[in-house]
Amino acid sequence: MMKTNMTTAMLLVVLCCFHVASGVIHTHQYFYTCTSGIPNLPEFVAVGVVDGQQFVQYDSFTKRMVPKEWMANKNDSDYWNGETGSAAQEEAQFKLDIRDLTSRFNQTEGVHTWQEMHGCTWDDESNAVKTFDRYGYDGEDFISLDLKNLRYIASNQRAVLTKNNWDNGRTDLDSWKYYYSEYCVECMKKYLQYGNSTLGRTVSPEVTLFQKDSGVVCHSTGFYPDGVVITWKRDGVDMHKDVNMGETLPNEDGTFQKRAELTVSPEERKKGQFTCEVEHKSGKPIVKTLIVEDDNNLVGIIIGCVITALVMIGVVVAIVIMKKKGESNIFHAISVFLISALMMHQHNKHSLVSLQATTRHHVSTSCSYKPDMIE
Repeated sequence: MMKTNMTTAMLLVVLCCFHVASGVIHTHQYFYTCTSGIPNLPEFVAVGVVDGQQFVQYDSFTKRMVPKEWMANKNDSDYWNGETGSAAQEEAQFKLDIRDLTSRFNQTEGVHTWQEMHGCTWDDESNAVKTFDRYGYDGEDFISLDLKNLRYIASNQRAVLTKNNWDNGRTDLDSWKYYYSEYCVECMKKYLQYGNSTLGRTVSPEVTLFQKDSGVVCHSTGFYPDGVVITWKRDGVDMHKDVNMGETLPNEDGTFQKRAELTVSPEERKKGQFTCEVEHKSGKPIVKTLIVEDDNNLVGIIIGCVITALVMIGVVVAIVIMKKKGESNIFHAISVFLISALMMHQHNKHSLVSLQATTRHHVSTSCSYKPDMIE
């Protein structure tokens, strides 16, 4: 049967949206992506995620379910071999699904995607459980499961035929109800126990301000869990207007990053004190104050460039003189140049931030398996 959610990039955003930083709401979810028309890339990839942390992955190149180290140590090889078998079945079904869709829509050429996101959330205080199972085709919502009424909901007209086929051709919706309402949570609790030291940790954010002509960016990165609040203030007063808050995005090491950009002109920055405050459960709020670069700094940079140029000329002259004197050791002259360059670097140093947009797509486990075959 066909499965999906949104595009690969959307997976990361959705992943973050479902995880709540309070530590009360836990999530267990899987993302599947099947593509066509993209050479040299896996046709099928998927990822398993618990509380915002990837714990297992699979793709059609490796043909293996590969758990993270903190998860691999909790189960023997037979368990992961079984998970690999389940993932291989999903791969085969997804390839059939995207073939059927592209044929139905007369789209046998070009790049196409067929994706699914499914899983559950659990409130460890109220014990309330919520489930979700959503599919997407070519980056748009396609169809979703209404578990309460055991039926599918078409997101657009193109999905109506699939909805009718799924509603009429499924005898296993009761099994799905069990999977989502009970088994999904059972697996989640097991994984939460396995990953207690990893999932229960807190890591403080690193906060950096960097200026642009159009505004100032407050960038927070390296924090865990993913709940963080960024507030721009002017003279101690919260600012809401002219603040563009970015999404919380995952880093490759399992931590997260987020940025908030304040639109303010260079002239306006001189008229008040601007601060960025970052709140995270790892500790006290981190406050960074904007230091406005005035015209004197620009003059200093220009002077530094001139001095550096003169030093370079002096180095060349020194080398020529040494060679004329028959001296082969020119390290002293080079040292003078390096020291001057270092001083110039320190004088003209600015904070730069490298923002990463990681895309992850991989597979599930037996805990992700659902008997969902579709015509």
